[in-house]
Amino acid sequence: MDRKSLQNKIATWSSEVEFSAAPVLADEAAGVKASPGTQFLEIIIKPNQLLEFAEKLRNDEEMQFNFMFSLTCVDFADHFMMVYHLRSIELEHELVLKVKIEDKDKPVVETLCHIWRTAEYLEREVYDLFGVVFTNHPDLRRILLDDDWKGYPLRKDYVDSINIISL
Repeated sequence: MDRKSLQNKIATWSSEVEFSAAPVLADEAAGVKASPGTQFLEIIIKPNQLLEFAEKLRNDEEMQFNFMFSLTCVDFADHFMMVYHLRSIELEHELVLKVKIEDKDKPVVETLCHIWRTAEYLEREVYDLFGVVFTNHPDLRRILLDDDWKGYPLRKDYVDSINIISL
């Protein structure tokens, strides 16, 4: 399924879904290259839509996004953005699913461990470095830092008074 078809199908699931501002112009067969930053189709959804969309992306016969190959978080001044990179191994297409988390003091989003097994470790990494809590995660604990580590080192407001590191 090409990017435009993916976009059209996903748009039927909810009127609240947003697509990246970058136009879908890439057509390798016609020799049209994507603009920088448009490697993947990007969709932005609300946190309460995450489970529904994730399940549809994995289970829909035309989508079959059966592999989460990356999960990270971006710390903006007034919100966090969860960034999920998904791939359909069988159908050879990819997309980026983004979820905006407004509450920077207590960032929470639902786990996707039961949909993609790779999420189990990726979510633990995001929890460890950004402090995002994944509800219903089977084993949410630090994965890189010591259990007694204070703070979340990839947050923009993190201050390391011992090593004098700040952003």
